[in-house]
Amino acid sequence: MKLWSRLKKNKIRSSIAYTIKPRKVKFEWQDSPIDWIPNQPFASYFINEINMILPAGEFWFCRLYNKVLPQISDEKLKQDVQAFIRQEAMHAQAHNSANKEYLSQRNIDVSRNLALMDFLFGKLLADKPLDLTVPKVLEHQWDLFRLGIIATVEHMTCVLGKYALDNTEWEKMGADPAMLDLIKWHGAEEIEHRTVAFDLYRHLGGGYIARYYLSLVVIAAVLGLWVDGAAHIMKQDDRFKSIQPSLFKPWIWREWLSISKRNHQVLPSPLWLISQQFGYLVPWYDPVHEAKTEDAIAYLDRSPASKRAMLKVA
Repeated sequence: MKLWSRLKKNKIRSSIAYTIKPRKVKFEWQDSPIDWIPNQPFASYFINEINMILPAGEFWFCRLYNKVLPQISDEKLKQDVQAFIRQEAMHAQAHNSANKEYLSQRNIDVSRNLALMDFLFGKLLADKPLDLTVPKVLEHQWDLFRLGIIATVEHMTCVLGKYALDNTEWEKMGADPAMLDLIKWHGAEEIEHRTVAFDLYRHLGGGYIARYYLSLVVIAAVLGLWVDGAAHIMKQDDRFKSIQPSLFKPWIWREWLSISKRNHQVLPSPLWLISQQFGYLVPWYDPVHEAKTEDAIAYLDRSPASKRAMLKVA
C-alpha cells in the first residue's frame, strides 16, 4: 500500500517546459495618492487591502514549500518550486513596501489587518497549529491539506492576475502608475507560475475530491478577509466614518456589487470570483489553460519596475 501511494505521489511531474524567472523589483510610492484610482475611493481602498492580505500568506507559502522541497522527486518540478518560492518572497516584499512606504505614510493604520494575517498564517496554519504538535502519522496529511489550500489560492490568483493584466479601465481612469504596475507585475508572475502549486500538490499525493472542500474554505476565507480588511481601512477615512463599514453590515457588500455591476473593470464582482472557482472543480482541470504565459511575459518585459530591476543588474 505504501509503495502504491509513493508511486501515485511521484508520477505527477512538472507540466511546463519553460523556466520561471524571479525578478527583484522595487516600487516608488512617494507620489501615489490614497485614491489611486481617481474618483474611486471604495475601489482604491478595496484593492489596497490586497497589500495587507498577501505578505503573511506568501511568506507562509515559502516556508511550507521549503519544508516539502526534499520530497520532490522530479527535478524540473523542484526547479519550478524553487523559482516559485523566490517569486512569492519578492511579492511579499513588494506589498510590504506598499504597507510601510505608502499606506502607513498616509496615516492609514494597517497594524490590525497585518496582525490578523500573521495569526492566520503564523499560528493557525503553522507546522504546529496553535503551538500544538501534529502527530507524526498525520504530519503528511497536514502538509497536504495546506498544500491544497495553496493550490486553490493559486487558481484564484491566476484568475485575478489575468483580470488585472487584461484590465484597461484603470489606466483610462488615470490610475497611479506605481500601484498599477505592482498589480499587473504581480498578476503576470501569478500567470507565469500558475502550474506550480497544482503540480506540487498532486505530486505529493493530493486528490481530486479534496478540491471541493478546499474551494469552500478558500472562497469563504478570501472574501471574508478581503471585505473585513477593506472595511477596517475605509472607516479610517472621514468619507466613510458615518457609514462605519463592516464585514457584517450589508452596505459594503451592496457597494461592491453595485460598482462591479456598473463597470466590471473597476472591481471584479464577488459572484464572478466565485463562478471562476467552478473550473477548478472539474476532473480535467489544468492550470496551463487558465491564461497565456506569452501575455504575462510580454507585460513583464515592459513593466517599469522590471525594467528598473534589469537596468540595476546590468
